[in-house]
Amino acid sequence: MRFRMKVAAAGAVGLAAVVTEVMLRRRRPRTEHGRYADWVHPGGPPARPVQALANSRAVRAACEVFPVPAMVSDITDVVYVNYVVPAARLLPLVPHDLELQRVGPGGEQAVFTFLTYRHGRLGPAKAGPLRRLLPSPVQSNWRIYVQDPHTGHAGVHFVTMAIDSAAHALGGRLLCEALPMHLLARGDVETRDDGTVRLLLDPGSGSAPDAEALLTPAPDPIDGPWSAAFGTYQDMLKYVVHQDRALSVQPWHRWVTRQEIQLDLTPGDCRPLRGPVQSAAAQALVGDAEPISFLVPRVTLRVEGEHHDRRIGG
Repeated sequence: MRFRMKVAAAGAVGLAAVVTEVMLRRRRPRTEHGRYADWVHPGGPPARPVQALANSRAVRAACEVFPVPAMVSDITDVVYVNYVVPAARLLPLVPHDLELQRVGPGGEQAVFTFLTYRHGRLGPAKAGPLRRLLPSPVQSNWRIYVQDPHTGHAGVHFVTMAIDSAAHALGGRLLCEALPMHLLARGDVETRDDGTVRLLLDPGSGSAPDAEALLTPAPDPIDGPWSAAFGTYQDMLKYVVHQDRALSVQPWHRWVTRQEIQLDLTPGDCRPLRGPVQSAAAQALVGDAEPISFLVPRVTLRVEGEHHDRRIGG
């Protein structure tokens, strides 16, 4: 009798979980980009339980009760790859309730960036010296530049993100609404002794973005694809590096999630790079736009947790 009761109870719990998942998927539908784009593990069929966990709306909703801690990482080999494109090309990537930052004459242009770096003992700020025990994965952030018309806050919106650590990919995706984190089969970024920078983002059979480049040091350019939107190369650098806030929208809660980020970068920290960048993921978003690349050798990244700006009636 007890065994039957346990089976019945387990069945009831399982049915409730399925119903909850179905209901939440209606409120939080699949999207082409961002947090609710499909998450595919590069490990194939053996990784399907992890994949199901990463795609679960119910698990993500349950994780919302946990506060997002302030994080610190001493990152190195930060490679920015930027594209200036017609603003209309990026409009489909902008969430409802945010606006695209436009640049250039008449606001006809916009900027898309993906930056890749190696973490330096990524972990909670409160961990102090214990952070030295933590790993240093490679991460890549793919972003557009947006603003919240209700609060006036400006920042970036992550279209997708990727990291080469399964634990970080899953933890970031489930615990942080603003981080649409995917898992790389392999990620690498390094600066060689001659100043050459190698970049590799290999998604394998997973859903992470791809990129490959071998970039060499270059002098400050006096002309380039940035000229369509910025008066000088320094103006472009100031725009790209002075973005210290991430914004995402959760309409089911009637709020915008805001992550405050500290990088303390200046244009003087940036070293110009040149060379082609191969990326099917980038080409799908920016077409044949020419990349504008630069390197920041090292900087401390601080993420000061998540905040919510509620909408009227929220």
